[in-house]
Amino acid sequence: MSPVSSGRIRTAVCAALVLSLTACASGEAGSGAAAGAITVQNCGQDVSVDAPVTRLYAYDGGIISIALAAGARDQLVAVTGLDRDRDVLRLAYPDARVDELTVVGDQYPTLENVLAVNPEMMFAGYGYGFSESRNLMPEDLTAHGIKTYLLSETCKQEDGARGTMDAWTALTTDLRNVGELTGHRPAADAVVADIDQRRAALAAAPKGGEAPTAFLFDSGTDAIFTSGSYGGPQAVFDAAGVVNATADVSDTWTEVGWERLAASDPDIIFFVDYSGQTYQQKVDVLKANPASRDLRAVKEERFVNLPYALWVSGPLNIDSAEWVRKSVEHFGLAPASPITPTLDLNQLSELPGNAWLD
Repeated sequence: MSPVSSGRIRTAVCAALVLSLTACASGEAGSGAAAGAITVQNCGQDVSVDAPVTRLYAYDGGIISIALAAGARDQLVAVTGLDRDRDVLRLAYPDARVDELTVVGDQYPTLENVLAVNPEMMFAGYGYGFSESRNLMPEDLTAHGIKTYLLSETCKQEDGARGTMDAWTALTTDLRNVGELTGHRPAADAVVADIDQRRAALAAAPKGGEAPTAFLFDSGTDAIFTSGSYGGPQAVFDAAGVVNATADVSDTWTEVGWERLAASDPDIIFFVDYSGQTYQQKVDVLKANPASRDLRAVKEERFVNLPYALWVSGPLNIDSAEWVRKSVEHFGLAPASPITPTLDLNQLSELPGNAWLD
């Protein structure tokens, strides 16, 4: 596979940054910026600023990737939760100076972290930084004059479950809105166009007789943490032509019982790679649990391990979809196709469990 330096990776983002810089130079960074005040819709509410945001605080690798892709690198005054995704973000955005981002706090942000860097806006989500138990909610920031933008994947339903729109719509909404709010709408639009083009290529790829069923195993012991119909993985599986075994769960990231995994008898199991539970620990749990040890995918070790930032809502979902497609081809679950993943995961030397990539 060609290396990242081949120039194919992130060509749309690079072009978008050029567009964005040109627009800024001409005073036309975005429709809202040209008019001064900017208003976008976020989870059914207006988010308004008097001028493009210049000090943005972001939490979590997926959210940081949205800001980077939308052209807002120089507006990121601080981030939390970068370390888990540093390598993949460095790979995906080689010109974004990822290692120079100001990291504050440990694994999760605190109100003190946010106040210390004095941002105009915090970009996070329910379950993605905002937490009642840690006393960091949008209203807590509003009381200090800090605006918030919520990850659209986490918009709440009436019953409190997360998710109010399909996952691709949630992502493209965030890209456009964050681009608009930071004065880089042309950059965001170019990234959305690139995603649309790559989704169309995946949709045109040859189909087999029946779409394979996939189960996303984030982590699990007593129960399994996975993702339902409103999460980023639903977007990934839909684009790759794969059936999400938990598509009937009207939520984003949530727990299900082991009987759900057993009943779905998936053709392939995907893992979310992060340190909370290692790849090998997940494999060991699946091989030991009576509900899963006799499943075909477990016995034949049809396992694929992809980085966290490729699964949570973000522009790397399209890279994830391309890798999901190639993995089902590898395991004979879909016909060969001309799809070539743009992001070269072979360069992530510390990503375990993917011998099939070689």
